[in-house]
Order: sequence, then structure tokens, then C-alpha cells
Amino acid sequence: MPARGELRRWVRATEPGAAEVTVRFVDAEEGRSLNAQYRGKNYATNVLTFAYARQPVLSGDLVLCLPVVLREAAEQGKRADAHFAHLVVHGMLHLQGYDHESGADARIMEQLEREILGRLGYPDPY
Repeated sequence: MPARGELRRWVRATEPGAAEVTVRFVDAEEGRSLNAQYRGKNYATNVLTFAYARQPVLSGDLVLCLPVVLREAAEQGKRADAHFAHLVVHGMLHLQGYDHESGADARIMEQLEREILGRLGYPDPY
């Protein structure tokens, strides 16, 4: 699991300004339950984002499913810290209103992820 200092560094790298964000790690059972309850999908996913407010303070929760993130990193041949960093940055961008519902939106979000992760010293996640 990433250290608290690393999580803060990744969150701050997205430049959210004032923010109140909880980053929580869950097991596969809770990850599946949350994904089923809030997205209607009966499987554990890597990260779930719960946005509460953007103004005056960015507020939300990021929920990372530890076994899914570790499995994906191994399957994709990535360092675990790089994959965690990517998913935290990804979730933070969702909290700030970015999405990947359309091809154009996905390209914008992915480019921001690449730039932020590059500044943090991580390789292109895609």
C-alpha cells in the first residue's frame, strides 16, 4: 500500500487547490459491493470516485480496491506504485469534473494523466 506522503503528493500533483479528499483501500468483497451498489456492476473495480462538491472546496472520496490494483499492475507489467499513482490521479481528475465518456473527453483526460504522471516521474500509463 502506498504511504500517506505518496498519496498526498499524487493528489497535490493534480492541482486541485483547496481539497478534502479521503483515499480509502478496500478488499475485493467491499469493492464489489460498492461497485454493485453505486454503479450497478457486480465486480470489484480498481478505483471508484465519489464527488461531493467542487466549490468552494473540492470534496470527495477515492476508493481503491487493493487486490484489483495489485493484480492489474502485475498483469500489465507495471510497478505497483506507478499503477497506484495513475489511479489516484485518474480519480482526482474525475473529482474535478473530467470524464472519459466520449472519445474526445477520454483523449483530454488521458493526456492530463500522462502530463501529471510524467511530472511525478512515472511512465505513460497507456
